[in-house]
Amino acid sequence: MSTQEQTTTAPGGIGTFEKYLSIWVALAIIVGIGLGQVMPGLVQFLAQLEVAKVNLPVAILIWAMVYPMMVSVDFSSIKDVTKEPKGLAITLVVNWLIKPFTMALLGVVFFKYIFAAFITPAEADGYIAGLILLGAAPCTAMVFVWSHLTKGDANYTLVQVSVNDLIMIFAYAPIVAVLLGVTNIPVPWDTLMLSVVLYVLVPLVAGYLTRKALIARAHNVTAVDAFTAKLKPASIAGLLATVVLLFGFQGEIILANPLLILLIAIPLLLQSYGIFAVAYLAAWKMKVPFRIAAPCALIGTSNFFELAVAVAIGLFGLNSGAALATVVGVLVEVPVMLSLVALANRTKQHFPG
Repeated sequence: MSTQEQTTTAPGGIGTFEKYLSIWVALAIIVGIGLGQVMPGLVQFLAQLEVAKVNLPVAILIWAMVYPMMVSVDFSSIKDVTKEPKGLAITLVVNWLIKPFTMALLGVVFFKYIFAAFITPAEADGYIAGLILLGAAPCTAMVFVWSHLTKGDANYTLVQVSVNDLIMIFAYAPIVAVLLGVTNIPVPWDTLMLSVVLYVLVPLVAGYLTRKALIARAHNVTAVDAFTAKLKPASIAGLLATVVLLFGFQGEIILANPLLILLIAIPLLLQSYGIFAVAYLAAWKMKVPFRIAAPCALIGTSNFFELAVAVAIGLFGLNSGAALATVVGVLVEVPVMLSLVALANRTKQHFPG
């Protein structure tokens, strides 16, 4: 999704779409399951439109989601990386040294042991893979919304996002490959690398060039805001259409096991609240100002689910457990993050500034 808010904003600064994202996703799930039952031929046809294991309809939809946010990333802000280094250090440690590994651990514990009686070993591998893909992808878009709701430092949030995007180009594929290997899930390296290039590197370069051209033409950064605002409907449509497609394929599995979404959501919820606690308490202990502490904890908690969905589909297919797990991540993220925003705002008096 774009980093820009919708024109119609709810009280507190969050866009109407973002505020009710879980509701829109839930409705898209219902539509997708219904479409799979009523028009299975259409869904199967769309699934067959592949090139080098990349589903073309989904690739277009993911690009519609990812490209606008990449235009908003300002790499010139990285020059401010030395300001408030404690906040950035917490973000990087949590995002790259803690979060992916704890997500993999929770996936193994729940799907290999606690939930073993409810799913097959093959299904467990798929759900674990989806959780790993989510855990290794720190948020680059919605974190601007969470930062705004906590009155966080917008410029420093941009620094954090820009640094994480650069690291993601080089670290995402190796971390995912290591964790999949450790959990005994086969690693299709060629597809993994292709997915990172298609959904991180290419849109990041395209966004940078677009941003540069817009500013050069208008001599004002507000041109970037106007441009991404125009792309907002396409971004929203891309997300919801992707969910419809995924659940069109997953409909039979979900109807046969309606508790499946709850099973996937449980480790995601534990991960989200646990990671926030680690980052937020570290910021409190290190006396990081609240305007930095809140965003640095929230960016580690939130996920770049657009990337995770795209890679899951590329690696394991539209009707895979991995793809389903990443979409459940979309479903639970907004209510979780709003609850953490509320918690941060209620406890800000314990931080400097």
